[in-house]
Amino acid sequence: MATGNHSIVTEFILAGLTEKPELQLPLFLFFLGVYVVTVIGNLGMITLIVLSSHLHTPMYYFLSSLSFIDLCYSTVIIPKMLVNFVTEKNIISYPECMTQLYFFIFFIISEGHILAVMAYDRYVAICKPLLYNVTMSYQVCSWLVVEVYMMGFIGATAHTSCMLRVVFCKDKIINHYFCDLFPLLELSCSSTYINELVLLCLSAFNILAPTLAIFGSYVSVIASILRIHSTECRSKAFSTCSSHILAFTIFCGSAAFMYLQPSNVSLMEQSKVPSVFYTIIVPMLNPLIYSLRNKDVKVALNKLIQKRLFCFNKDL
Repeated sequence: MATGNHSIVTEFILAGLTEKPELQLPLFLFFLGVYVVTVIGNLGMITLIVLSSHLHTPMYYFLSSLSFIDLCYSTVIIPKMLVNFVTEKNIISYPECMTQLYFFIFFIISEGHILAVMAYDRYVAICKPLLYNVTMSYQVCSWLVVEVYMMGFIGATAHTSCMLRVVFCKDKIINHYFCDLFPLLELSCSSTYINELVLLCLSAFNILAPTLAIFGSYVSVIASILRIHSTECRSKAFSTCSSHILAFTIFCGSAAFMYLQPSNVSLMEQSKVPSVFYTIIVPMLNPLIYSLRNKDVKVALNKLIQKRLFCFNKDL
């Protein structure tokens, strides 16, 4: 198909979540609140881990990376989404759309792999405690985080490069609240076979690989926990693992529903719901899940608050 017969698309219009006028203000206030909680929760988690010396362990090093990823990819999506609720047309330029797509893919792939790394950390801590300090040394942890971001870089570069080759000549309205792969492919008037093949292969790898890694780790972890005679130690181990499993299940369940299917059966109106979960709700829930169910985090937070109050009273 000759590209000379098609007009060059310079901008898109994001349709948003709904076109009902009466829902615009309530949804704006709701998602603004969610974003504020997300920013405060994840920045608070990172700050707490940095300031609390007894949280300077591999587990919390990975947790701070998770909070950073959650903060970044929610920021890639939500601010532009909020604009849609207060403007008649939420216009996004072609370069802005491709940039949003790139960083969204980068951080969402990184999220899945950092969760797998966290599962491996718990496996080593519970199943091989005597080798933990050697196996999860600072150098090893640093390389694991670098590899997580490399997976995000490879996936984002592959998907965005393929998308830049697509010719857009149909309706410029993206039936979504951000620039995602399936909604963009629906606007294509050129072949999307390569895009769909890359999407299916990379989505399968980036969802199934972390899932299998986590499943394998926690099968071994649960088996080891059941052999622990101390009820208190067993309870603490289960509490740590259950938080991680809950966070991963919500994230990967919604992402798998969205991406592990051919684009021609993807119903955009229905797919907006799981998209909300893994792009907006999950980044807000993660710091809550890991703080409310984690004794070490709650103790560190109490100590930090007491220290600040003491310093404040001392200054007075």
